[in-house]
Amino acid sequence: QVQLVESGGGLVQPGGSLRLSCAQSESIRGINTMGWYRQAPGKQRELVAGITSGGSTNYADSVKGRFTISRDNAKNTVYLQMNSLKPEDTAVYYCNARGHDGPWPLEFWGQGTQVTVSS
Repeated sequence: QVQLVESGGGLVQPGGSLRLSCAQSESIRGINTMGWYRQAPGKQRELVAGITSGGSTNYADSVKGRFTISRDNAKNTVYLQMNSLKPEDTAVYYCNARGHDGPWPLEFWGQGTQVTVSS
């Protein structure tokens, strides 16, 4: 069964940095877009950043200039470099992969990794 395996979360002080990684357990044919979402307590899950197989990226306004998403297609891995972290970035971060297998939509989620920004 295909899995998205996340790593890199943890506790960091405001202004600090973390790097999240998400690796596909096996290459998933048809995946085009990979991204990161987050969900804080009592809030809806929201898109943080996404990247296509061609390298096009998009970011939530709240993280522009601080977070960078990148992708290593050879390793089937996506990264999220998070700098200048703020307490409001505290959330569970989820990796997402989506695409199509012929006419059928594909979507996979990671198990989530906790990011806590606190002094």
